[in-house]
Amino acid sequence: MAIVPKKHEMPSQAPEVRAHNFKEVALGYTAEIAVEEANRCLNCKNQPCVSGCPVNIHIPEFIAKVKEGEFEEAYKIISMTSSLPAVCGRVCPQESQCESKCTLGIRFEPVGIGRLERFVADYHNENSKEDPVVPESNGHKVAIVGSGPSGLTCAGDLAKKGYKVTVYEALHTAGGVLVYGIPEFRLPKAIVAKEVETLKKLNVDVETNVVIGKTLTIDELFDMGYEAVFVGSGAGLPRFMNIPGEAYKGVYSANEFLTRSNLMKAYRDDPVTPIMKGGKVAVVGGGNVAMDAARTALRLGAEKVYIVYRRSMEELPARKEEVEHAQEEGIDFRLLNNPVEILGYNNPDDPRDPKNGFVTGIKCIKMELGEPDASGRRRPVEIPGSEFVLDVDTVVMAIGTSPNPLIKNTTKGLDVNSHGGIIVNEDGLTSREAVYAGGDAVTGAATVISAMGAGKLAARSIDEYLSKKN
Repeated sequence: MAIVPKKHEMPSQAPEVRAHNFKEVALGYTAEIAVEEANRCLNCKNQPCVSGCPVNIHIPEFIAKVKEGEFEEAYKIISMTSSLPAVCGRVCPQESQCESKCTLGIRFEPVGIGRLERFVADYHNENSKEDPVVPESNGHKVAIVGSGPSGLTCAGDLAKKGYKVTVYEALHTAGGVLVYGIPEFRLPKAIVAKEVETLKKLNVDVETNVVIGKTLTIDELFDMGYEAVFVGSGAGLPRFMNIPGEAYKGVYSANEFLTRSNLMKAYRDDPVTPIMKGGKVAVVGGGNVAMDAARTALRLGAEKVYIVYRRSMEELPARKEEVEHAQEEGIDFRLLNNPVEILGYNNPDDPRDPKNGFVTGIKCIKMELGEPDASGRRRPVEIPGSEFVLDVDTVVMAIGTSPNPLIKNTTKGLDVNSHGGIIVNEDGLTSREAVYAGGDAVTGAATVISAMGAGKLAARSIDEYLSKKN
């Protein structure tokens, strides 16, 4: 049978339709398309795709089951190593991980591994009525700080080994960045809730509205009988550029902007937590979070949305698929531009003027690319005298985040680096005995799948540590 050179297209909402709703953009493969895509897999003996997966999913094996139409068996294979398959199939950068190692990709397009993973997980969620088997208790208790991808993964892996696990979440809904950071149109919150419910059925307890470092400390968790703690508290501290005007009304961090929309449902007509809607919006940054913020602003009713990024399209760090979706939806990319000041309305003669203190524009300077910097990317250099003003009402800063300092400030003997990230060894162990950490709390903002990989590593290390205590 001749090899199909291109992966099967993902059915999606039309750009002119999806730009005005929060429904999921990608509609998913049908069973027929999934089988056809699975048949593109060469079933390589050395399985290079697995080496590109941070959680080591048995990719050829699950794809072989899809070929046979054994979709539930395919799910069982994926879930052996992944606690969040429906999430991974949607938001993981497969193009730079498993699919980048695909042998077929040497001559043709790689197999659509992520699309197949999503199909299998969705099939299971829609059709399976069986609860997971709860393993026999091994008598050990472990606390997980944070219910994002690293925390949920660590919890799932430990629960499957018989540990009594409790996950502590600061917000009122479990899921971490999966619920507050990633928009509904990319990752429906019902999907996240389903994954969390699956973990609860494995006897994982989830305690929300508990801020570790405030409500409880790490030391108090040990006093409560937990024998090990995993810190997966993420990187929720936003960064700003420290340019004039960042205190004006209408300037948001991407964290706040997306949390208000995703978690607090600010897109509703009568929101509990409001957000500025409509007008013209500038999103500063070029990563996936910037794409999410820009596309969210559009769906909130913005008449014009700009991406302002200081490098060129070649250096843009966002996933290619997300950039293409943003372009299709009409987002205006202002590349090789860097903000130098946010402008606002000030009327000192009338402090009661309701327009006082609001954003009126963003002043930028044009850039050109010079020699490579420490990251290997060409360094952007200002072009003198090239300043211009974009007329906007809202500015969203999407230039990265740092780990929240609360835990390190309330935990004695916990070493952190200059960026606030918790320092761990090759096993995920911190400078405190029996305290492990992973994900964005260690690395700063990174991918969902890398956080999951850190959660798996910590679970394995915790198991080894506590097994020796028997």
